[in-house]
Amino acid sequence: MHEARTFKAQLAIAAARLKSAGFHKPGREARQLMQHVCSMSASDLIREELSEMDDKARGAFFDLVERRVSGEPFEYLTGVASFYGLDFYCTRETLIPRADSEVVVDEALARLPLGRTARVADLGTGTGCLLIALLKNQPGLSGHAVEKSPAAAAIARKNLIRHRVRSRASITIGSWEDWDGWGDVDLIISNPPYIRTGTIATLDASVRAFEPHDALDGGEDGLEAYRSIISLAAARLKEGAWLVFEIGFDQREAVTGLLENAGFGSISCGQDHGQRDRVVAARR
Repeated sequence: MHEARTFKAQLAIAAARLKSAGFHKPGREARQLMQHVCSMSASDLIREELSEMDDKARGAFFDLVERRVSGEPFEYLTGVASFYGLDFYCTRETLIPRADSEVVVDEALARLPLGRTARVADLGTGTGCLLIALLKNQPGLSGHAVEKSPAAAAIARKNLIRHRVRSRASITIGSWEDWDGWGDVDLIISNPPYIRTGTIATLDASVRAFEPHDALDGGEDGLEAYRSIISLAAARLKEGAWLVFEIGFDQREAVTGLLENAGFGSISCGQDHGQRDRVVAARR
């Protein structure tokens, strides 16, 4: 056996490479990337760490390490992101689900009657994580996803199947402006594009260089999608239906103002785990 070719030796090399690039937990990232490449559990890797790693697996592993060093998000390397206790397929055609968005699901669930049937819609669904989290936590819900990107819609469909809720949800590929289901839902949830166009260049490189700009760019003031959804909802939502939005940390006043001007009531704002404004809810 060549000790330099063992899993343990390759992990040490990868961890040193990641550490030199400034990663805070290089050993953990190296192990997780190796587990992904080799389809191993943590215990499998411990058991096999003194075995030799074959050339094909070693090449694939170090390819991912170098992509990680370049700043590519871990979730795109593995194709999986965790959200609300669930794992979702995730590609560069979708935003990466983040823990800060979990409060949006919490606020939506708080406005849906327990033990009763209701219908929800997710506008700009991406991976489908918001809709699926709702469906998994309320068996009486049915849902609809609207997504203009065919590639993102395909990922959402895979996630619906993965989480066994495909029979309770449908997908429209297209814009929410053209969607004709507004009057049929009890709640709309959405994490729309809300970054100011001029701010995108200042975002962290892992976001700016890898995540889809169409899902980030909210126009000059970051409010274009909110104006569109609120205007359509004011005209088409049934009385008593809810809107639940993710917002940027500095957009509470602007979004609540748009809702007030459109005649919505019961407006409230919630914060994420970092105590930043993250969600606004309002009733038609």
